[in-house]
Amino acid sequence: MRNQFGSVLIALVMGCLPVQMMVCEDGWAQSVSDRKVEALKLNELGVQQYRKGQIKEALAIFQKVLSIDREIKNRKGEATTLNNIGFVYNSLEKYSQALEYYQQALSIRKEVRDRYGEGTTLNNIGEVYDSLEKYSQALEYYQQALSIKKEVKDRAGEGTILSNIGSAYYKLAQYPKALEYLRNALVISKEILNRSKEGKLLSNIGAVYVSLGEYPKALEYLQQALTIIRDIGDRFGEGTILNNIGEVHRYLAQYLKAVEYFQQSLAIRQKINDRYGEGITLNNIGLVYRELGQYTEALNYYQKALAINREIGDSSLRGIYLNNIGGIYQIIGQYSQSLDYYQQALVIGKQIGDLSLEGTILNNIGGVYQNRRQYSKAIEYYQQSFAIRQQIGDRDGEGRTLNNIGGAYDSLEKYPQALDYYQKALILSKQIGNRSSEGAALNNIGHALNSQSHIELAILFFKRSISIHELIRKDIKKLSKEEQQSFTRTVESTYRNLANLLIKQGRVTEALQVLDLLKIQELDDYVKNVKGNDITAQGLRLLEPEKAISSQLSSLSLDKIPELNQQLASQLQRLPKSEINKVPPYFQNIPQGAVLIYPFILEDRLELIIYSPNTLPINRTIPIKKEELQQLVTDFRRDLQGNGSENIKISSKKLYDLIIKPIEAELQQSNATTILYAPDGLLRYIPLAALYDGKQYLIEKYRINNLIAYSLFDQNRKAQTNPSIFAGAYGNSNQRLVSGFSQLPATIPEVDSIQTTFANTTKITEKDFTAQASKDKAVGNSIVHLATHASFRSGSPLDSYVLFGDGSKATIFDISEWNLKDVNLFVLSACQTGLGTSANGAEILGFGYQVQRAGAKASIASLWEVSDGGTQLLMQAFYSQIKQGNISTSEALRQAQIAMINSDRKVEGSDRTGIKIVGTLPNNPDGKLSHPYYWSAFILIGNGL
Repeated sequence: MRNQFGSVLIALVMGCLPVQMMVCEDGWAQSVSDRKVEALKLNELGVQQYRKGQIKEALAIFQKVLSIDREIKNRKGEATTLNNIGFVYNSLEKYSQALEYYQQALSIRKEVRDRYGEGTTLNNIGEVYDSLEKYSQALEYYQQALSIKKEVKDRAGEGTILSNIGSAYYKLAQYPKALEYLRNALVISKEILNRSKEGKLLSNIGAVYVSLGEYPKALEYLQQALTIIRDIGDRFGEGTILNNIGEVHRYLAQYLKAVEYFQQSLAIRQKINDRYGEGITLNNIGLVYRELGQYTEALNYYQKALAINREIGDSSLRGIYLNNIGGIYQIIGQYSQSLDYYQQALVIGKQIGDLSLEGTILNNIGGVYQNRRQYSKAIEYYQQSFAIRQQIGDRDGEGRTLNNIGGAYDSLEKYPQALDYYQKALILSKQIGNRSSEGAALNNIGHALNSQSHIELAILFFKRSISIHELIRKDIKKLSKEEQQSFTRTVESTYRNLANLLIKQGRVTEALQVLDLLKIQELDDYVKNVKGNDITAQGLRLLEPEKAISSQLSSLSLDKIPELNQQLASQLQRLPKSEINKVPPYFQNIPQGAVLIYPFILEDRLELIIYSPNTLPINRTIPIKKEELQQLVTDFRRDLQGNGSENIKISSKKLYDLIIKPIEAELQQSNATTILYAPDGLLRYIPLAALYDGKQYLIEKYRINNLIAYSLFDQNRKAQTNPSIFAGAYGNSNQRLVSGFSQLPATIPEVDSIQTTFANTTKITEKDFTAQASKDKAVGNSIVHLATHASFRSGSPLDSYVLFGDGSKATIFDISEWNLKDVNLFVLSACQTGLGTSANGAEILGFGYQVQRAGAKASIASLWEVSDGGTQLLMQAFYSQIKQGNISTSEALRQAQIAMINSDRKVEGSDRTGIKIVGTLPNNPDGKLSHPYYWSAFILIGNGL
């Protein structure tokens, strides 16, 4: 079974939708002649040879048996042998020969009134048509066979055919019918105590639930299957089901679990020398690394799978492996190599007559030419792909290719043709209920309309696209990248385009909501496992004029578009501003004294959206090119990390004037005490706290709480009263550098101080401070504090991790599987991030989200590798505030940072609340603790109110 995602074909081998193996009936009369005995012995030998994989030898033996059967006029035996020869040709994928022999067998069995054998051969003919992807004909023969098997009361045969019918309906994507037949087959397998069959059927039912997107149900059946297969000692089946469980976890974006099961499967398949299965699992591991953006690793596993495939001489999956390799080269922009592999895959697809594979590869080749901006060439291949997909009834594939053809015309600025194909894709996707493809088509239509300045209609299409996308996210169903996007636009661009249009139209409230959802999409692009909630699943509200016109969109006449857009624009203009800017309920529960600030970076300007309780959101437009803003951020970050730099206040003031000064009046009017900040893109790499107004830093006026997105904001935070704490530290006291990282001698005193301050503290350090120990000891505590190196990097989330005292690492995916449901605060006190040219800061949010996903309410992490000693002093001040009780995390952090601002390196410094900073920083005679380098790196993510 294959499942196609993105511009790359992905093989989802759920293994084992079963086909009936060779049937050699009992019931022959005792030997009446030596020739008959000889035929029986040869038949047994042929069966043995086949089971050993010596197919050609088995075929030669069966041909000898056939000669003997005909010589002695053993018509029943002749039919059986013809059936067996047909089966061998079927296994060799020589389907015309298989059908020829099966039809001869069927004719004789009807002649001799062998109803049992007639049912068997009818089933086998069905299997040939199944292999040829002619499922309607397959079902016709299966149903005839089923009727006979019921008549002769062959329960085992009945169960096999029910299973095959279920398989055919599965391949036709008729999942309810597939479940019906597979469950009936399961009843029979239990009745006749066929444990092996029961295990396979449970696995196949699990596969259907995978296709339905009901992953917990799929895992339930697969785990039942695994138990049975292990009980009966079926190592081959065990390897298959472990592989399939890994696939479900991959669909759930539980990548570490997926790899864990794949590795178990791989070990078994290697041990039993299941080379075919070994290649499948290697390929599937490659899929995980591809989705995580680790393309070198993915390529490595795909190449291993391909090497095994060539070694065993199997062509059935070779095209898939070649195609997957081509997909990696396409992603990384090496288009010549990509085309080379796609063309190899295409040759294989044609050789084995796999039209589904052929259609997919032609579509992918079209994608490469579209990447190269050779749009006419792209359309040529898309059209070939579409013809094949139409021929085989692959309606999902048809819809995706129609979208891609539309995208090519869109790029050529041939908008009428683009809209025509997009609309066909939209109609088809709605007919078959493919919500993901429907969302892609809506987005693409919105893009084409926007290009023609039909703004109001473009907004409507973008809104509907996003609403579908968010609804799917809530259901955790895997979104196909090929369905989500054309080859030139990402899902993220839908949100950005819509927010931009809404701001230009003065529809600020709607823009705020879109930007909030954008944060989630950006995060999902990075960590791949973001689940929505009841708020995000609501999508975007349609205004009444939009609702009225929405029903006409599926049959939109192209020549009526200008008129329809003008009609919609006029109706919207007549709406009261209060209706257009109606604030969604979840934004109305923003705490008193808090203000939301959402910056939005565009190519030619910076937009600021600000919202406070009992008001309407407003926006401020700052004309600045993205490149200029990038330079200001780079300069500021450089000055932040230069702890002796006197330029910090200059670069800081420039950004203050851009981000805060335009909304100063609104902050004062709302009596704000807390800023809930959702930075955009490169602004995530700098701390808002360190912006300088010419007299003081922003943190001296406001508490600052960074958001992942307000729609994911957890309001149910527990009070920090007498917290229980787990504190772990790596200081490298034995002078041994771990993984090339520097020593952190101040981390040990840092956690010692926490233990001194809070009696209910569990502490582990150095080599005892391991990833597993930390995971175990974090359970049940209200604060988890890790004083160690951590690294957040753009690219793959597997490259973002926390380092432990034994040299082990926990990626942010690992941390998402910790039990942090009782944790109010998770602190990393020695992390670092890097501002790359193409990075957007999603890795920083990624850490915060995974901690939140594991159950914690908030997290604190740093934006650069901070001073070891300075961090110790800051954390001491922070926890001294927490000790006082009845204080929010954000206020405790603020007071600690103010204490640093008001201190110097030589003496005891105290701020107006009386926090004392005691100590000096060795080897740093010129640095002052008041410099933002020492205190501003630490940001609070989540609910610290």
